[in-house]
Amino acid sequence: MITSRQTRAARALLGWSQEMLADKAKVSLTALKRMESAAGLRVFESTSDQVRRALEAEGIAFINSGRNEGVMIVDEQESAKRG
Repeated sequence: MITSRQTRAARALLGWSQEMLADKAKVSLTALKRMESAAGLRVFESTSDQVRRALEAEGIAFINSGRNEGVMIVDEQESAKRG
């Protein structure tokens, strides 16, 4: 499961507003705000999954390693050139 900090960081990398992500993920703005809240308010797993998929579709990769977490943009075209 992705964290509220990862969601906010991913949006920042993409330059997206909450409204834009909610629209792309097909979730309500209220649900996204709950998901991104510092208090870590709970949302349905399907909501979190839709948000994750929308971000991944734009090249976001979520990093979870032990207690560490992060996000990065994966440029698939660049990877194909190298590989």
